[in-house]
Amino acid sequence: MRKIPNNGNLKMTKVAYPLGLFICLFIYVAYIKWHWASATQAFFSITEVASGARRGQQAHSPLGTATHGHEVFYGIMFDAGSTGTRVHIFQFARQPGETPTLTHETFKALKPGLSAYADDVEKSTSGIQELLDVAKKDVPFDFWKATPLVLKATAGLRLLPGEKAQKLLQKVKEVFKASPFLVGDDCVSIMNGTDEGSLKTPGRSSVGMLDLGGGSTQITFLPRVEDTLQTSPPGYLTSLQMFNRTYKLYSYSYLGLGLMSARLAILGGVEGKPAEDGKELVSPCLSPGFTGEWQHAEITYRISGQKAAVNLHELCASRVSEILRNKVHRTEEVKDVDFYAFSYYYDLAANVGLIDVEKGGSLVVGDFDIAAKYVCRTAETHPPGNPFLCMDLTYISLLLQEFGFPENKVLKLTRKINNVETSWALGAIFHYIDSLRRQKNPAS
Repeated sequence: MRKIPNNGNLKMTKVAYPLGLFICLFIYVAYIKWHWASATQAFFSITEVASGARRGQQAHSPLGTATHGHEVFYGIMFDAGSTGTRVHIFQFARQPGETPTLTHETFKALKPGLSAYADDVEKSTSGIQELLDVAKKDVPFDFWKATPLVLKATAGLRLLPGEKAQKLLQKVKEVFKASPFLVGDDCVSIMNGTDEGSLKTPGRSSVGMLDLGGGSTQITFLPRVEDTLQTSPPGYLTSLQMFNRTYKLYSYSYLGLGLMSARLAILGGVEGKPAEDGKELVSPCLSPGFTGEWQHAEITYRISGQKAAVNLHELCASRVSEILRNKVHRTEEVKDVDFYAFSYYYDLAANVGLIDVEKGGSLVVGDFDIAAKYVCRTAETHPPGNPFLCMDLTYISLLLQEFGFPENKVLKLTRKINNVETSWALGAIFHYIDSLRRQKNPAS
């Protein structure tokens, strides 16, 4: 029996998630759409990576001193996803009286994720230490003691049974405490969606982000239409204060609708529970002749396709629709917002050739439906390398429709901008650094 690898990863705290997406949102606005000089000053713009000579000068500057009029500082953010752990090492520069500017990022990812060590937490330390060693090489020695080190675990880790997740995070915290970096009591945590709030939204245009991970999926945008503000359910509107201004975001994290959790639901399984009596999970979204095993959240499931199934896509779409029914809030405004999509949206689109694997690209929502129908139709005669491809593409297509996106809606898919990984981590570490400074100087 073939064992199917679990492949999932995603993203967040009540403040870290919407703020992280918010800052990334304006990074895109500044560099892809508006190119406003004022936006780059007000919204944490990404500049070109400094030249090697300049970085060499910064690397040897004493902590807190200015290089060419800039104060230089660093931040380290670990993203602990369901199938891997990433480290982002950010270098910032700040001129007196101005907003910090990101001047460089180092990024590295390791597999498997922390959840793979749930039954032997000691084994988790080697990967964490390897990523810490990357940080030690990238951050100059004189800056170590003042560089905050933070780990945020994504939704997938919350799916672990019992206290296993907490034991893993406690072990990570012990490793962090033994490092030379700045480590607080809140250095390790599991992220958990968004909080509510509301105030007037500034800006002339609206940009949004879609993120699909293993355990949850998120949608975030700046609403401009009054109906969105009036009809959004409690918990979907988040007010954030940044740079002495208040912004209102439509931002919500749907736990259980990430790609891996959705797979389990489509298969008929229950999160955190083995199949009753080892029963095989049968799905119309798998090829009729397929049998295998799939592991999710430390549980191995026996899975197979529905025998003698015809019109695989129609059967699969019907099943996916049942799973999504009444689970997603639809807003009309998304039709008029420029959206960027990440994570599994990107991976699946690249997998079937809708975008370039390295460069990304644009597509319309209907492209996912076309790809789903083709893969499902040919799954029996030309089985894809990933047996879940019919299921995953169908799920993404219907999820986007549930959000309210029409078939001709253009989505932009990308992983990097100016060599910086697009993720919430940038906003999260900036928020953490800012909170440390405010604690030190409440009047700032």
